[in-house]
Amino acid sequence: MTTEIIATEAGDARITWHPAKKARLVLAASHGAGGGIGARDLVALAEVLPAHGVSVALVEQPWRVAGKKVAPAPKTLDIGWRGVWPALSGPGLPVISGGRSAGARVACRTAVELGARAVLALSFPLHPPGRPEKSRADELLGAGVPTLVVQGGNDPFGRPEEFPDGDHELVEVPYGDHGFAVPKRAPLDQGEAVAIVTDAVLKWVGSLG
Repeated sequence: MTTEIIATEAGDARITWHPAKKARLVLAASHGAGGGIGARDLVALAEVLPAHGVSVALVEQPWRVAGKKVAPAPKTLDIGWRGVWPALSGPGLPVISGGRSAGARVACRTAVELGARAVLALSFPLHPPGRPEKSRADELLGAGVPTLVVQGGNDPFGRPEEFPDGDHELVEVPYGDHGFAVPKRAPLDQGEAVAIVTDAVLKWVGSLG
């Protein structure tokens, strides 16, 4: 594991690399608006994917590196993501643009522009909680590259059944909330819930060639 600081027009970002020995792809993934790269799904992917030929680059947006508590506007997040892209594509491998929540929105908005091989959208915030009329479906549907959505069955930002039809694949984590946490009464435990995420991503990555 190595880290590097990347200067962007939005400030300094940080990439934490989890390299595969014989990498064929890079998964670049950023965090949401309320958390960092310690999210359970990002940590699990960084642990699992390198053994399968996928280097994982966990990206901390400049606002997180600067120690701020609140994420800036989407436009500023996009600027930060564009700024780290040359480092992500530097190894010369196809890059899957990914993220959770707000990071997933950034990945969708910039995928075609940056030449991403695909998009991984973890806990895509289809709408603010309780505000289904404020849909962000156009960002997802406009990604323009192969897209996998992994969504908690009880995500208040959009349950799987709320998602529109489109070219994306969607995998549900039963009983999962926005962070894929499952209640103690659920018929699957937390480890099983996270395994659904990593298994789905592994299978999908294999289909990308």
